[in-house]
Amino acid sequence: MRRLNRKKTLNLMKELDAFPKVPESYVETSASGGTVSLIAFTTIAFLTIMEFTVYRDTRMKYEYEVDKDFTSKLRINIDITVAMRCQYVGADVLDLAETMVSSADGLIYEPVMFELSPQQKEWQRVLQVIQSKLQEEHSLQDVIFKSAFKRASTALPPREDNSLQSPDACRIHGHLYVNKVAGNFHITVGKAIPHPRGHAHLAALVSHESYNFSHRIDHLSFGELIPGIINPLDGTEKIASDHNQMFQYFITVVPTKLHTYKISAETHQFSVTERERVINHAAGSHGVSGIFMKYDISSLMVTVTEEHMPFWQFLVRLCGIIGGIFSTTGILHGFGRFVAEIIFCRFRLGSYRSTSVPLPDGHTSNHLPLITDNSKH
Repeated sequence: MRRLNRKKTLNLMKELDAFPKVPESYVETSASGGTVSLIAFTTIAFLTIMEFTVYRDTRMKYEYEVDKDFTSKLRINIDITVAMRCQYVGADVLDLAETMVSSADGLIYEPVMFELSPQQKEWQRVLQVIQSKLQEEHSLQDVIFKSAFKRASTALPPREDNSLQSPDACRIHGHLYVNKVAGNFHITVGKAIPHPRGHAHLAALVSHESYNFSHRIDHLSFGELIPGIINPLDGTEKIASDHNQMFQYFITVVPTKLHTYKISAETHQFSVTERERVINHAAGSHGVSGIFMKYDISSLMVTVTEEHMPFWQFLVRLCGIIGGIFSTTGILHGFGRFVAEIIFCRFRLGSYRSTSVPLPDGHTSNHLPLITDNSKH
């Protein structure tokens, strides 16, 4: 009884077989079929390798949400070199809440040479090339996000030559913590002094002839400092054409959470619009000579996550490639054989020519003679 049930089960499983086995004696092979099969297998192997390469690569996923953190402080990382002596310039921040943050809280004034060394010029040239490519191809930002890690550095390399010339510029570098509201970071003539209605700079003792706000921004970023990330103003160099010249940068800061396989940090991306003009009160161009960076905080927060393609999706795409190529090559091969048979059949029909058969009454017949048993002998 058990053996009978097992036999019925096996017969039922045979009926459900979706892949019937054809005896080899019934299978007909051809040279054209072998050629198509070779092409199909080669294409499958090539596309499988390409698909595996895509599976190994990662992609950046961007998610947007409202930034609900209004109480924390915003960090500004600064490395700017101004073509004036350190005793002539001052830097500070004034936000919309009338809160002044003095540069003495975290910035260092270092006398340096404004002219770069050959190695530093090469670094600046490469950085400017990268900046131009980033403006043309925005997808390169994903590559920078993936390659960023804490041991990398995009800072200006130190001078390798020992110049005997006296420093003619001031490097202002360090970081400041400000409120998460719109503000204005500026570098102008004179040190900042407290004022009941805001703040002021002691510029009366500095001659107008010594004004020179030619500057180079080696680094400017917001939030946690992540070496390896290239920011929009890194490598920027501006040369003043007049003593009384104002440089303005209008910056929109976007809070960003970065999660990659190499680093996880909270930073800020930003976009910038530049403007510069000569201060000439007689011509109606009013203002204060200096470098002004007016920033505003976006209410949206971006979460950038590096992720792989799911393995199940890779399997589905791989099965689609294999099955699609087999089906497509089979259809094309069948259609090609059908067309070839039609062409060959026409050639064969054209090779049979009509023959004249004499009749007893003197007429001729153009029909083919019938094949009878007597004609075989």
